[in-house]
Amino acid sequence: MRRGVAVAGVAVLAVTFLLSASAEEKKTIQLFNGKDFTGWKKYLAPNSGADPEKIWTVKDGIIICEGSVPGYIITEKEYENYELKLQWRWGEKVATGRNSGVFVHVVGPDKIWPKGVEAQLMHGRAGDFWLVDGFKLDVPKEQQDPRVSRHYFRLKDNVEKPLGEWNQYVIRCTKDGTVKLWVNGEFVNEGKNAEVAKGKILLQSEGAEIHFRNIELTPLD
Repeated sequence: MRRGVAVAGVAVLAVTFLLSASAEEKKTIQLFNGKDFTGWKKYLAPNSGADPEKIWTVKDGIIICEGSVPGYIITEKEYENYELKLQWRWGEKVATGRNSGVFVHVVGPDKIWPKGVEAQLMHGRAGDFWLVDGFKLDVPKEQQDPRVSRHYFRLKDNVEKPLGEWNQYVIRCTKDGTVKLWVNGEFVNEGKNAEVAKGKILLQSEGAEIHFRNIELTPLD
């Protein structure tokens, strides 16, 4: 009897340990520590002549992208099967237009622009998909821009906050190759059968000052 109780106790402890380890693995990851660019790399168009340290800065827990030249920050690690949350707002400075994006599943060498799925941030078009550098993702044909085949419109308009206010993106990337987008709690887009379901995450500098904060990633089951 005592031996049976002991064995049962060991089994309970083992299960508890495994559940704790599993929960720890799924713990939300803060991709931005609020202080510096640890875990990220900066890249600007080689012919820009700009200093990346001046284009991308951190102040008061916020990433500030000056935005006047093409470029990005990109995670040093690759990620798969996750939900990404982040907030963005537009600043005052505009060079060529309020445009930016969040790329997922980025693969290949650094360049303008690397291969991946862009969740659009352009003012007035947040929630659109752009399939960059030939990336393959199945999005319903009726959403395709008749002028630009790699651009797919969002499903719902009027989801963005007024200029200067914080917006939230939720981007869910699952291991079956599905990518879903929510803007400020509104479901706005979905693509399936991504040609790769793992890659780096990128924040774009493309024409205007933009701010980012609360960038976090939660692994999915």
